[in-house]
Amino acid sequence: MTRRITLLTDFGTADGYVAAIKGVIAAIAPAAPIDDAAHDIPPGDVWAAAWALARYWRLYPPETVHLVVVDPGVGGDRRPIVAEVDGRLFIAPDNGVLTRVLADVAPSGLFLIENERYRRPTVSATFHGRDLFAPAAAYLAQGIAPAELGPPISDPVLLPLREPVRSGNRAIGEVVHVDRFGNLITNLPAAWCRGAIEVRIAGRSVGPLRRTYVDAAPGELLALVGSADLLEVAARDASAAALLGAGRGETVIVDFGSLTLPGGASHGESV
Repeated sequence: MTRRITLLTDFGTADGYVAAIKGVIAAIAPAAPIDDAAHDIPPGDVWAAAWALARYWRLYPPETVHLVVVDPGVGGDRRPIVAEVDGRLFIAPDNGVLTRVLADVAPSGLFLIENERYRRPTVSATFHGRDLFAPAAAYLAQGIAPAELGPPISDPVLLPLREPVRSGNRAIGEVVHVDRFGNLITNLPAAWCRGAIEVRIAGRSVGPLRRTYVDAAPGELLALVGSADLLEVAARDASAAALLGAGRGETVIVDFGSLTLPGGASHGESV
């Protein structure tokens, strides 16, 4: 069996970098289908890549090889790794890009990519995607065991994810991602937001929770639960990020008035 490969990069499509990776894979595993997840991650934005990967990896069947090449530390001391998670395989730089995957499901195996047998004969210091990651993904697609690539590790680099908190009659979180529509996606779960009377961000109220984008007037800000089952702040036919001048890390406050918070007693830090 030849495994499917997904490819997530920040390379764009203008310079041939994506095609170079696909060419290396095709030469080793010509039957492996390759799905383009995205190639327009902002250059070097590991946080954005981690978010994007979290949106799709579990929708693919077991045995899929997820290849991620968003690698601002290429050629430095960051490690190349392969991870086994919930029956899927991940090839990536050890820079935190797998944080949300590993936070969701504990890995069953983590290994360095060191075996020279599974890389190109010459490895460029500036293009590990082509010379190191692509061959490793191709050989995994051909069915080799991840342990063949190198020794096990137990200390992957993880991004410092912050948890939302609940205290009194409000919940406080932050924007964790801004999508291409300018929607501000937060870390506040939908279950925490039921019964909210007001959502505030960047010093402004966007009112109570709405059901969907068309519940607001064109250009109006609104809060709703998005497809990731998280609270987001959006704008009808416009960019909430641009209207608010807000981005990743912006604080978001959900107010319940005199209501008891969903789920019973509050927890988390006092704020």
